[in-house]
This record gives sequence, C-alpha cells and structure tokens, in this order.
Amino acid sequence: MKKIILIIPVISFWLFGCQKEKPATSPSPAVVDVYVVETEYNSGFTIGVAKYWKNGQTVSLTDGTKNTEASSISVVGNDIYVTGWDFNGSIEVAKYWKNGQVTTLTDGSQRAVASSIAIASGNVYVAGTEVNTLGSSVAKYWKNGQVTTLTDPTIGASASSIAVVGNDVYVAGDTYNGYHWVAKYWKNGQATALTNGTNDANASSMAVVGSDVYVSGWEYNGSYYKLKYWKNGQTVPLDDSATRVSKTSIAVAGSDVYVATPDDGRVARYWKNGQAISLTDGTKPAFTTSVTVVDSDVYVAGCEYSGSHFVAKYWKNGQAVSLTDGTKDTWPAKIFVIKR
Repeated sequence: MKKIILIIPVISFWLFGCQKEKPATSPSPAVVDVYVVETEYNSGFTIGVAKYWKNGQTVSLTDGTKNTEASSISVVGNDIYVTGWDFNGSIEVAKYWKNGQVTTLTDGSQRAVASSIAIASGNVYVAGTEVNTLGSSVAKYWKNGQVTTLTDPTIGASASSIAVVGNDVYVAGDTYNGYHWVAKYWKNGQATALTNGTNDANASSMAVVGSDVYVSGWEYNGSYYKLKYWKNGQTVPLDDSATRVSKTSIAVAGSDVYVATPDDGRVARYWKNGQAISLTDGTKPAFTTSVTVVDSDVYVAGCEYSGSHFVAKYWKNGQAVSLTDGTKDTWPAKIFVIKR
C-alpha cells in the first residue's frame, strides 16, 4: 500500500510536469485574400486586357490581341469567377471566366456586356445587357447560361448588379421611359422603380441583407449628379455636387452602409452612413470604384493619377496599396475580400 501511495504522487508530478513543459498551441491566424478585377489599357485605349490581382499578384485572363473589359469578380472556395466582355472583331460578346476558363453568354450577333456575378448553391448568376434586333438594349440575367429577360424589348434598359438570397434573384439597373432613365431593381422579375422618371437616374450596385434591399446610384438634376442610395425604396442622399459620375458601389455591414463612386475624379473617397471619408488629398486626380467590408476592415478599390497614367490601388482602412507601376492606365472595377 505504501508503494502505491508513493507512486501516485510521482506519476502525477511527471504528468503535470510534461503538461507544463508542452508548448501552448494557438489558433492559426486567419488568411485574408484580397482580389481586385480590372482592365489594363494600351496607350491608345484601343485594347483592354482583363485581369485580376490576388494579394497583389497579377493574373491575366486575356492576351491583348482583342479588346476586353472585366467588370466584376466573385470567389467561392478555390473558384474565381470574373465577368466581362470582349470584342469579336465587330461586336461585344458577354462572357465570364471561371478559374481562367471562359464561358460565352451571347452568340455575338448583337452587342452585349456582362456586368455583375453572384454564386449561390453552386449556380452561376450573371447580370448584363444585350442589344436586340430592334436596336434597344435589354436588361437580362443568366443562370448557368440560361437567359431571363427582365424588360420590354421595345424600350431601352440595362442591368448593372445582381444578388441572390435563397431562391430570390435581385437585379439593379434602369429603364428608359421615352424621356429619361429610371433607376430600378427587380426581384424575381418584378420591377420596383426607385425614381419617378422626371430626371435621368441610374442604379448600379445593390446589396441584400435579410429583407432589406440596398441600391446605390445617382439622379441628375440638370446641373449636378446627386449621389444617393435607396434602402427599401427610401432615398438617402449622399452628395449633390458631382459634375460627372459613372457607376457606384455599395456594401452593408451590420447597421453601417458604405458607398463608393468615381464621381468627378477630384478626390478618392467613400461614404459611411452618409459621411464622406477622403482617401487622397486632392493634389492628384483620383477616384474609387468599389467598396467591401470584412469584419471591421474597410477595403476600397480605385485609382490615382501618377502624372502620366492612372495607377490601380486599393485602400485598407485608409492605407493605400498600389497594384500597378503607372506605366499603363488601369481601371479597377470590383474588389472582393475573403477570410479563410
């Protein structure tokens, strides 16, 4: 019995001692991958090359033998999807790339562009615009290559952004009422007008969070472009002094709403809950094109002029990361960030 009593504390001491000497393990830090899709142009802006960066490393999707434009990117697991179009020698053809392999969405008989992509339950959704034989542009989306037409083929329209939540498909864009462009979005093909048609307007980006639908865009008042976003159809104004604007980008994180836009290229900036946040000091022309938020980190893609060319960049929480060396003009279209 004495041996047993003596052995137990010795064994216990040895076990506990080993446990203390064993190095503590800590969870591996999360890996954050930053993707930016862009178009790089030659000196005459006659040829664009579709590319994307992953953590600053360039991947070319086209070889520069014909004009191409990249418009959007989405990443699911190890699969990288990019939308855009290329010029077949006479007309633009809508397409997307999955891991560099191209899928053509239109037959090349009419002009078409692919603007936005979403992946849901293994299905590939692409929003875009195609001109029909009447000469009218038509808003569409493709699900695994099968097309759904959203608008009357006799009026002008475009589709700029797509989001998929469960079985619901949302597309943002605009239609022409005979006098002005009307900002809209469609849910499962049913249209909701965001403007009343008295001024030209555009809806170019959307986000759906639960039952809330956010759409960003602009409305022209005859002198200035009024930047804004809509939440469930209700207008939230951002800026009414832009002299020119193209597309916008919107992201939602919790109760915070972020919007980026090229506006007139004076200062690269974005808005958080209606407050403008500048990323550059205005000494060089600069602009933003896309915004996304991961955890509490804000990523914004855009460009800044080097004196001869626009340098593609992104900003993480206001800190700039240059993606190109300024020898060619580049246009970043979309930023996508994933934490693994």
